[in-house]
Amino acid sequence: MRVLVFGPHPDDQELGMGGTIARMASEGHDVVLVDMTDGEPTPYGDPITRAKEASVAAQVLGVSRVQVGLPNRSVTHTLEARHAVAGIIREHQPDVLFVPHPEDAHPDHRATTRIVEDARFDAKLTKIDLPGEPVYPRWLFHYYCTHLRVIPQPSFLLDITGFEDCKRASILAYETQFVLPEKNRRVVDWLASANHFYGSRIGTNAAEPFFAKEPLGLSGLDRLPL
Repeated sequence: MRVLVFGPHPDDQELGMGGTIARMASEGHDVVLVDMTDGEPTPYGDPITRAKEASVAAQVLGVSRVQVGLPNRSVTHTLEARHAVAGIIREHQPDVLFVPHPEDAHPDHRATTRIVEDARFDAKLTKIDLPGEPVYPRWLFHYYCTHLRVIPQPSFLLDITGFEDCKRASILAYETQFVLPEKNRRVVDWLASANHFYGSRIGTNAAEPFFAKEPLGLSGLDRLPL
């Protein structure tokens, strides 16, 4: 299965669903992280350092990553942005797309989700000036970012037992974001606590929450954890 995980900034994917990414990669799926921006400027970072951190994080998770090149802090839902993302979708021919949950406090996150949702449609069009073969990814799921203090109401929880340390290592790869800034160090621990809580809801050690606007079909109940 081919999977694209879109993040407004490098580290959003790791924070929201790093365990799932590591699990999918370990199962042999072709997973690519797509960064909409380079994530800079930040108080302790710079473009070169952030790019190195993102590369290390991807290696930890066992995946590759690409960048769209939109400007940080001003991601805007435009036709040009949609077509840029649609081109990436056509290039990778994914079965599944992951994007941030549409309810979020960060404008870049909300814009990213709108862009990708519309680019999914654009990527299937035949008479459009885009490279590659038309494709319409079968599924689009939303993961939860960390910029809005709400209690998620997920459609499903995915077991990440055994991948907790991998997720933690991928986040800590961003030293300028979660090691040097003292106030951000606690993020790693409360994410771990949240993952353990979600796991307790399905009878596993850890899990990550996801939201689906479209209905999910089950071929059976034999693999449900509870």
